[in-house]
Amino acid sequence: MAQRTDIESSPSILSENAAPATAPAAAPPAEIPRDSFFRRQPHARGILIVAVLVVAVAAFFAWRYFSSYESTDDAQIDGHLMPISARISGYISKVNVDDNQYVTAGSVLAEIDPRDYQAAVDQARAALADAVANARALNINVPVASVNTSSQTSSAEADVANAQAGITAAQQQFDAANAQLAGAKANEVKAQNDLARYKLLVAKQEISQQIYDQAVAAAAANEAAVAAARAAAAAAQQQVAQARSRLTGSEAGLRAAQTGPQQVASTQARALSAEAAVKQKQAALELAELNLGYTKIIAPASGVVMKSIEVGMNVQPGQQLMSIVPLDDVWVTANFKETQLRYMRPGQRAEIKVDANGRVYKGHVDSIAGSSGARLSLLPPENATGNYVKVVQRIPVKIVLDPGQNRDHYLRLGMSVEPDVFLK
Repeated sequence: MAQRTDIESSPSILSENAAPATAPAAAPPAEIPRDSFFRRQPHARGILIVAVLVVAVAAFFAWRYFSSYESTDDAQIDGHLMPISARISGYISKVNVDDNQYVTAGSVLAEIDPRDYQAAVDQARAALADAVANARALNINVPVASVNTSSQTSSAEADVANAQAGITAAQQQFDAANAQLAGAKANEVKAQNDLARYKLLVAKQEISQQIYDQAVAAAAANEAAVAAARAAAAAAQQQVAQARSRLTGSEAGLRAAQTGPQQVASTQARALSAEAAVKQKQAALELAELNLGYTKIIAPASGVVMKSIEVGMNVQPGQQLMSIVPLDDVWVTANFKETQLRYMRPGQRAEIKVDANGRVYKGHVDSIAGSSGARLSLLPPENATGNYVKVVQRIPVKIVLDPGQNRDHYLRLGMSVEPDVFLK
């Protein structure tokens, strides 16, 4: 092991050897002991601790506050935009409002020349009066026809019964006449036989001429009686034929009378048709009156008017004439990021700061849209492509104002606002 050739000299030896060569160094000044800040300010430590605690508490409450609501500047006032269009064609004779004028519901905004439609109403009213008169006349004929039909049927039945009775009587008379004719023929045969016998006897002068003359007279009388009985039988037969003819006529009349119910039904049908015509004319009158009422263009709601018509224009049905913005029914459409909707629910309190006047309005969340704004756009993004990039979507949230907040109707559609929705 090699030996060290250098000799470590002690500090005392070095100082003794070096003394003759150099002057003695001045001794360093003695350090004055200093007290610390916390020793000199015994309360500073406590103050610092308290300050730290205060800052921590303030930071905690600030975190609680800023995490208790969600805010966005992508929001605007929204509302209804009611288009007012013409329901009939015509000439604009009067415009009663100006642009940006506030109107109340039921106000007459404009008028179409009503003269043509008034003439149509008068014509429809006259047609209705004529139809009503015709219907009344036909309704009166119904009971008259019913009574006449019943009377005619009864009379025809009676005529048939009388005709049948007349046939029976005539037949009986005919039978009696035939019987009388038969009796007369028998008497004539007897008289002729007696006359033949008396003629032989008077030729032999066995009887007197007087008896023969009586037999001749009796034969002549019986012959006349046969002729009379034959004529009576023929007359009775003619009466039977007449009675049967009357029966045929009565039966025809009965059949005609039996068509009375059909005639009554026909009269009733005409009456019903007349009543239907009355209803048709009534509907035509109501339509004409409606068209006449449409000549006055009425405001359906209260709001601010934006018109696009002037006096002298000819308008057509469905042509938009003006628009009304009902300022009593406005709301806020706030497009929150989807990451802000985690704790957002309908009914939560909201404050809306309006850029136009700096006022803060009170409201609450009404509903959350069922789709993002991008999905409702004209050209929605197609996420199924290969160049998909995730983008935080925005969901429209409807915030309605509390009652009385927009009493001065200051808010207008499209105004920019900044809503704060308090989640807790």
